[in-house]
Amino acid sequence: MNPLATIGYERDTLEGVIGRLGAANVEVLIDVRAIASSRRAGFSKTLLAASLAGAGIEYIHLRDLGTPKPGRDAARAGRIDEMRRIFSAHMAEPAAMAALARTEALVREKRACLLCFEADHARCHRAVLAGMLARSLRCEVVAL
Repeated sequence: MNPLATIGYERDTLEGVIGRLGAANVEVLIDVRAIASSRRAGFSKTLLAASLAGAGIEYIHLRDLGTPKPGRDAARAGRIDEMRRIFSAHMAEPAAMAALARTEALVREKRACLLCFEADHARCHRAVLAGMLARSLRCEVVAL
């Protein structure tokens, strides 16, 4: 089983992120933001997808794996445990469960990476999501 990677773009450029993905041989980037837009240049859905395609990396946005607004608000305020509780409850929703199953299939087939904003994997819902996937797929998680 390939390792599952995670990446945050908070302190990086589009070129830097694509470089890190390429160095890790990532084949598919799974955008797990609830809202795939960004004030950071290049990280809104359409431009990000086009830039990744140019680098030979598939892009998939699974908004149902994003943190609900109360969880994002808690994370911004530094209440990480609260964000994790909100996100974990969200993952019991049918749409989130379906998106998780789709992600499991992608991770089984390709070298995959989860993307969100936060640079620190441990302070992001990516850590919760990656932990769920690591347990079900018995794969290693690598923060890029």
